[in-house]
Amino acid sequence: MAEEIKRFDMVSATDVGRVRSHNEDSIAADPDIGVATLADGMGGYNAGEVASGIAVAMIPAEMRKLRAELAIDQAPDSEIEKRVEEQARKVNTAIYNAAQKESQYAGMGTTLVFACWHRNKVTVGHLGDSRMYRLRGDGIEQMTKDHSWIQEQIDKGLMTHEQARASKKKNLVTRACGIDPNVVPEVHTHVVEQGDIYVLCSDGLYDMVPDDEIHLTVTSLKSNLPLAAQQLVQQANDNGGRDNISVILVHVLRGHQEQTGFLAKLKSWFT
Repeated sequence: MAEEIKRFDMVSATDVGRVRSHNEDSIAADPDIGVATLADGMGGYNAGEVASGIAVAMIPAEMRKLRAELAIDQAPDSEIEKRVEEQARKVNTAIYNAAQKESQYAGMGTTLVFACWHRNKVTVGHLGDSRMYRLRGDGIEQMTKDHSWIQEQIDKGLMTHEQARASKKKNLVTRACGIDPNVVPEVHTHVVEQGDIYVLCSDGLYDMVPDDEIHLTVTSLKSNLPLAAQQLVQQANDNGGRDNISVILVHVLRGHQEQTGFLAKLKSWFT
């Protein structure tokens, strides 16, 4: 049997930073199923890492089951978006219920951003202010929109991006997993191109390292992604490291291989 050609490079790095006593971020990257998950916990002592840990344990397991039961590379985008939303809601319920049962976990929650690559697309779901960026060609683009007080002020025209960077209210999120019994995750699907690099990160990275420096670091070191991830963490620490720092880098090495020959022709007759 011919060896399957690798489609993704996925690497991750996380660090406590220079100020916090423990790391409440959790990350998981699984190139075999094309899923990357990042969560930034919040709450009382240890509760934040419990919340983010629940999220990062549940999402890959549920997405692996989804791939087993659904021909994900043939499913319509709407079905995958529906399933991604369901997974985020399940995580929310699990964290909320755990917080209700255990007094030491009262009020815990987590941001969440996770992405699932399928065919020549990526579907991303998120809650809170952890982000996903896309590096394509010479540019970097933020693919998620923060659920935060700061972002609301920007949208209303009450604050500029420069003022936002200097604000002391950066950590006020307007949506998160586990705080309320019901939550509405934001889910979008984007076209993927060979050579794209996706960056999932917590605010501990992007608050310390400007977007253009993230772009420069990753593109300069894309042939050595583990080094790129470690360098981003180091830059965040060098600039103050005021929060936990987490990053997942996903390099799309090749596009989705469509069916060819008779099967492809047969399929085209019915679509």
